[in-house]
Amino acid sequence: MKLPLFPLSTTLFPGCPLDLQLFEPRYLDMISRCLKQDIGFGVVTILEGKEVGTAPTSLGGFGCEAVVKDWQQQSNGLLGVRVEGIRRFRLLETEVQSDQLTIGTVEWLDEPAERPLTDKHDDLAALLQALAEHPMVVALDLDGTAGGQRELGYQLAYLLPFTPEQKSELLSFDDPGERLDRLHELLSSLQE
Repeated sequence: MKLPLFPLSTTLFPGCPLDLQLFEPRYLDMISRCLKQDIGFGVVTILEGKEVGTAPTSLGGFGCEAVVKDWQQQSNGLLGVRVEGIRRFRLLETEVQSDQLTIGTVEWLDEPAERPLTDKHDDLAALLQALAEHPMVVALDLDGTAGGQRELGYQLAYLLPFTPEQKSELLSFDDPGERLDRLHELLSSLQE
């Protein structure tokens, strides 16, 4: 499957919103095509390179399909777009078009069924509730609740200040329990 890519210094996770401001012609054209054809695009994490200008030289091996939920012209003249992560993919290869838009060949990843939270997840659930009170999180309309292990893992991985490599790793886990275990490890290393 070929998918237009939007490389960013952040990582998008399924079920999570992301606000973008667009001004580069390649991304304005991409969003226009996606809206007309009612299709999504891929958000991938930049490991080397920049968001603006020539295409980044190194991308994470996993990404998330994004669909446009809302858009409006901003007071600064840029196009503001809110997207939501839908499903994960493995990035198999990329090609950069003449306009510097990156096209990826992707493999969709299956999502396991949602699993209920247990007592061992209480501290992570409490952390998500606390994060939901931050003004930046409030602006994303995340309410601080998670219906299960997968949702909790995605929201925390999205909101917490991990490195691009760590976020890409968290996106790669198929098992929600493994993602939550890794989140525990990463949070422990942050506290040290």
